[in-house]
Amino acid sequence: MAALFPRWANTAARAILIAIACVGIGIPIGLMAWVRTPNATGRFAPVPQPVPFSHQLHAGRLQIDCRYCHFGVERSASAGMPPTATCVPCHNQVWMASRELAPVRASLAGGKPIAWNRVHRLPDFVYFNHAIHVQKGVTCEECHGRVDQMASVVQVAPLTMSWCVDCHKARAAPQFTTCTTCHR
Repeated sequence: MAALFPRWANTAARAILIAIACVGIGIPIGLMAWVRTPNATGRFAPVPQPVPFSHQLHAGRLQIDCRYCHFGVERSASAGMPPTATCVPCHNQVWMASRELAPVRASLAGGKPIAWNRVHRLPDFVYFNHAIHVQKGVTCEECHGRVDQMASVVQVAPLTMSWCVDCHKARAAPQFTTCTTCHR
């Protein structure tokens, strides 16, 4: 009786099974590696802002403390963004009349805050509380980098779970046993 399948069919079947196994293992590993790259985390990516605000000038040269604008950093989960009225006292009429500050004037006139674009973004399911970290001595620079030297702020830390866990380990900070501490 003749063979139902040719001899090469066994080799082809083995090759197909090996290819399926490689794809089944390779895709998850590739995705796990990709989510840690700057492309996925947003690291070093410039984020356009509605007003050309220079942290290098304000926090660097003028030495304005971070807490002047980010007023909630010591007492709430969010660092907060300043109301437009916070910007105005320092700028004279010449600066306020400039083209660059047109969004500031519009915000003041309309009573609507400036729609800043978030630079440091965590996934929606992650809960991060600025206040507890600041109260425990974590400085702004440890997560946000030397903002005082950045004309345009970029995210310098990967802000991944392993990065946070490594920081907690290095500081001998409490290691939480439930996922709901950080994940909501």
